[in-house]
Amino acid sequence: MAGHGTVRTVQTRKLHLMVSALGITLTVGAPLFGAHAQSTPRDTEKGSHRHAPRARRSVPHAVSGEGGSDAGEAITVNSTRPAFSFSKAQHEADSVTHISADTLVNRGVFDVKGLQRVAPNVTIQSMNGTGTTNFFIRGIGFNDFTQNNMSSVMTYIDDVAFPLSTMMSGQMFDLSNVDVTPGPVGFTHGMADTGGEVSIHTNDPTSDWHGGVTEDIASYARSRTDLFISGPIARNLSFRIAGQTVHGGGWQYDPQNHTHLGNANDGALRAKIKWTPDAHTTIKLTGHWMQDDDQVVTGRPMLGFVASQPIPKLGYQQAQWSLRPQFVQMIGRSASLMPSEHNTLWGADLNMSHDFGKVTLSTISAYETERVGEFTDQDATALSTGDTYRNIVANVFSQEVRLHNSSASDRLQWDVGAFYNRTRMLQNYYFDFTDYLPQRGYLSETAFRSTQQSISEYGHISYRLPYNVTLFGGLNHTLDQRALIGLSTVHFGINDKQFNNESTLSAQVSGVLGVQWQATKGTLLYFKASKGFKPGGFTANNTVSQAQLAPFEPETVLAFEAGFKSDLIPNRLRLNAAAFYDDYHGQQVVGTFLVPNYGPLSQIVNAPKSEIWGFETTIEAHPLPHVFLTQNLGWERGTYQVFNNIDRGQTNAYFAKTGIWQGFYDSFAGVDSGIPKLTLNGEADYRSDVFARYNVEGGVDWMYRDSQAITPGGVGVYRLPTYFLLGAHLTFRPKNGPWSVTAYASNILNRQYAETAGNASTTYFYIPGPPRFIGGRMSLTY
Repeated sequence: MAGHGTVRTVQTRKLHLMVSALGITLTVGAPLFGAHAQSTPRDTEKGSHRHAPRARRSVPHAVSGEGGSDAGEAITVNSTRPAFSFSKAQHEADSVTHISADTLVNRGVFDVKGLQRVAPNVTIQSMNGTGTTNFFIRGIGFNDFTQNNMSSVMTYIDDVAFPLSTMMSGQMFDLSNVDVTPGPVGFTHGMADTGGEVSIHTNDPTSDWHGGVTEDIASYARSRTDLFISGPIARNLSFRIAGQTVHGGGWQYDPQNHTHLGNANDGALRAKIKWTPDAHTTIKLTGHWMQDDDQVVTGRPMLGFVASQPIPKLGYQQAQWSLRPQFVQMIGRSASLMPSEHNTLWGADLNMSHDFGKVTLSTISAYETERVGEFTDQDATALSTGDTYRNIVANVFSQEVRLHNSSASDRLQWDVGAFYNRTRMLQNYYFDFTDYLPQRGYLSETAFRSTQQSISEYGHISYRLPYNVTLFGGLNHTLDQRALIGLSTVHFGINDKQFNNESTLSAQVSGVLGVQWQATKGTLLYFKASKGFKPGGFTANNTVSQAQLAPFEPETVLAFEAGFKSDLIPNRLRLNAAAFYDDYHGQQVVGTFLVPNYGPLSQIVNAPKSEIWGFETTIEAHPLPHVFLTQNLGWERGTYQVFNNIDRGQTNAYFAKTGIWQGFYDSFAGVDSGIPKLTLNGEADYRSDVFARYNVEGGVDWMYRDSQAITPGGVGVYRLPTYFLLGAHLTFRPKNGPWSVTAYASNILNRQYAETAGNASTTYFYIPGPPRFIGGRMSLTY
């Protein structure tokens, strides 16, 4: 086969450990192929398990495939890279999508929203075009427009839990890899949840000197600059500093204000120090800072239900917004303010582990904080019927302690640990309803404090039986307490409403039980059943009635999953697939609360019974020399079984006709929950040497998303249309040189599509996705 590297076989455990430490990929009994694989050896193996200490314990797939014995093992050392990344993960009973740093760059994924372009059955959308992000995996997620509750999908950066997803903004730089895990979690680390987790891994300090800078320039004057430097400070002590800054890119235009919208203006820094005082101890201290002054994408109005205020007809790249002087004075910002963020995020964490010989102890202490100032025009018109500004001051402290056995070759593997989390938040919401006549016609403010703390204990165990069969199970017990304090709403010049405090306490046990069988060295089959738990919370934005503050209940899901992982033809064809069924109880969804003579307000409620089922596959192929293919396919279907709520469509239509707000309640039993049924994404690459000393890599990528309802049972304008996107890239670099140049394009077909949707007061609007971008990237590293 073309591209064979130097191969030599050894029989000793000592050499195995030496070459592992040097970062050389280990395989057994698999033919080698060309030198131009998708990712570096670091990307291939790092992050195949989410928790760093566990990753260090993982063994090469040859060991797992042969029942784990380390006696007389044959180890093949390759001087070339494998065709497919994350070989260790092929022997783990899960359906995690592992995404290398190279894949993220090729596919143009530079923020968390872009991850839905590289994983199946994943939806990640901004809230009304802002930096606030909502996550859904396999249809399980949480649409929290106030971000004072915990998401159904937990997010992590370097093993630190981020229960407030706004804190994830601006963290996608200097990455090693990203893992997207579906289904109930919390049995081996972190926080319990129902929908899964998104885990970002950033690059660690290096023991020798490295540095680099990348400049990316694209359409609409967008520029992105990344840089890093890493190296030793003293013996066993090293550091890494990385940063990113992004500017421009505003592709929207307001024909009334004659202004461009959507320009980026942010910068971020991350610093790490790594100390290994001895061979058994690792201590990492990380600090990060991010300033986000990005303008936000403004919605395109699709439906207005106030007859006297028709919505404007705008082109795809056009938008309208407004800012009255009285509103400027109330929020204390500049009169030149445009829809934008003004957010400062910073934090630090200390990650320590020590191997005592039989057991390894690890701890993570973290503190994260955010200061948010966000202005959005949520009626998407030049009228002041839903202009919104919010201030958020929040901090999160977390502490995790974890203990596990040190030897990866033991038949019995176990983890036990505890996680503590505490959140404090203060929010102020300001609204301009001046033009919403005769129903409102005023300025208003809603303010509140919220507190939360939780503690969970978890344990996980697995035992390897003969014939490569492994049984595993885990438990998590979570106690969560939340309170909403001092909420008040002021309608300036009209009234001042004070509301009673609300609190909620929940405690649940969740768990997982499963079996896996390594049928052949390249084929794994597994089945598992798990129960997930997520605590309840509060709806607290534009509050006019105490009933709006009634806490919604926790949600639970009983999930079943069967799947297989197979390297059908080593280094030629990999096929992974899983089927799932989720029995959902108390699903937390955005419903409607109707206030007489005021109108409908969004309220988070519980759907007592619902279900989700589907499947997903990932195919990686190297069918021809120089050709590499990846295809993710996800199909899911969700239905409500027991759920009664207001039908927004009928209620809005009645008001548009009569001017009277009257709630039309309906049963949504048997109604589709509206999640996108079919998602496709993939990439086709061609990689080859040219002129003997250089390498060229070119490829195309694609993404298809099915339609998505924006209200329960939504049809017509209450449903986002399907869309298909196409991108391309071409990179030229010396085979052993420090530089590379890339040309790329996204949305080549210049499709007009909607990424998500929102509503406030008088209007339903779509948040449009970016048009075609063409750019170039230059990178220099040493």
